[in-house]
Amino acid sequence: MLQALGLGAAALAVAGVALPVLPTTPFLLLSAWAFARSSPRLEAWLRDHPRLGPPLKAWEQRRAIPARAKAFALTSLPLSGLLIHASGAGLAVTATVGVALACVGGWVLTRPS
Repeated sequence: MLQALGLGAAALAVAGVALPVLPTTPFLLLSAWAFARSSPRLEAWLRDHPRLGPPLKAWEQRRAIPARAKAFALTSLPLSGLLIHASGAGLAVTATVGVALACVGGWVLTRPS
């Protein structure tokens, strides 16, 4: 099951490289976690992958988020909040989501690039 989870997450991470609305990093980290517990061969493949390996190693070594990913996240967070508000969500929901998004944005800002 962990290998299937890792493969699915890796597929979503690869898709996220090409699709700007799909976040790559969470799926990449999930895939690395699952492979580390189920398949040394797939874990080595992921770490040695020319596109996926470097951001994974940067996260594991320095807890760093690439500058491009940071910029995208920090742009997407307020847009997500606006979409929640525009969808007709109530004030309490919009405010709660806004606080959560602001916390996530603050956390992303504090990570090194």
